[in-house]
Amino acid sequence: MYLIREATTADVEAILQIAHQTWWPTYEPLLGKEQVAYMLGELYTAEKITKQIAEKQQTFLILVEDGQPVAFAAYSPREEDAEIYKLHKLYCLPATQGKGYGKILINVVADKTREAGKSTLDLNVNRYNNAKSFYKKMGFEVVYEEDIPIGPYWMNDFVMRKTL
Repeated sequence: MYLIREATTADVEAILQIAHQTWWPTYEPLLGKEQVAYMLGELYTAEKITKQIAEKQQTFLILVEDGQPVAFAAYSPREEDAEIYKLHKLYCLPATQGKGYGKILINVVADKTREAGKSTLDLNVNRYNNAKSFYKKMGFEVVYEEDIPIGPYWMNDFVMRKTL
């Protein structure tokens, strides 16, 4: 049994816990310990996530299973093109992977995108992340590659797009 609700600033700690429990097994083999630690410290601080929620920079959705937050997604219109929505974050606790929660959250974000009158949803995925095949199954296609500097490191991503 699960429910999905919009996150508030009271959910920041749960979001941070899910991110930390998900990032290490996902990204350490791809990026190494130092880069994962640096990026988590840059992207997932209580201050940064609180600001994103409070200022509505991104809409966070929390998936709660048996009273416990186990997955989250965050989305917004793209800054450079408000006609396109972007799925910024999608993480499910490793113990819940395979339950369909990622698919459920993507479908909810797609519904919210359509409700906003838009028909394009983008996301970034590390070029070596196995999640790329999951996103392809969900109807996303690679549209271009993007290299994004994060301090002394780089995020080497595919930008994937789904027409809704």
